[in-house]
Amino acid sequence: MKIKALIFDFDGLILDTETPEFQVWQTIYNQYGHQLMAEKWGQIVGGWGASKFDAAEHLAEIAGDVINLDELRARYRSESDALILIQPILPGVVDYLDQARRLGIHLAIASSSPHSWIDPHLTRLGLADRFDIIICADDVPPGRTKPNPDLFLKALEELGVGTGQAIVLEDSPNGVRAAHAAGIFVVLVPNPLTAKLKTDDSNVTLDSLADMPLQELLLITSKLGVIL
Repeated sequence: MKIKALIFDFDGLILDTETPEFQVWQTIYNQYGHQLMAEKWGQIVGGWGASKFDAAEHLAEIAGDVINLDELRARYRSESDALILIQPILPGVVDYLDQARRLGIHLAIASSSPHSWIDPHLTRLGLADRFDIIICADDVPPGRTKPNPDLFLKALEELGVGTGQAIVLEDSPNGVRAAHAAGIFVVLVPNPLTAKLKTDDSNVTLDSLADMPLQELLLITSKLGVIL
């Protein structure tokens, strides 16, 4: 078999939405005299299936103050969105999309975020038409986002591709766990936030997609026995 599909995560892999969100919560926590550790926030990065952690509720609990949770969440969303809107597409992403198209490889997104988040960003970035399918939290049963394998398995099903014919590109521990659970070869490309998190072993780890052309990655998968 040969590689027929690349399955991209979105948050933190195509666009770094995760670092700005964490930075905003850090600022808010600091104003209340507390710190938000990366490991704590990292429980929900890449998928909501592993933890019910809520930063606003956690801060209210440890601060011991009367905090308006709705106002706190609105502030976080407004400030983090402003930072996210100025983030560029991460290095190497467009090159991978271009190379995959030239090689006839299908392209998919599998994200634990909802379509209401992913689709507008893809349109804004000019990437909406670059993918054959986009699978989001809305497309799997509640509670079955990463680290569960459902998003990746649905992407494979819709593409008509087997587990040994795909590569997952991920940035987070939850994403890597989901890819392993689905039985798919996974490449970890951490961002400044997820680089601080303990991650299960990926098949390949890169600092950036720009560090390795897709054809070189395909050669590695072949040598590791992914292509039989």
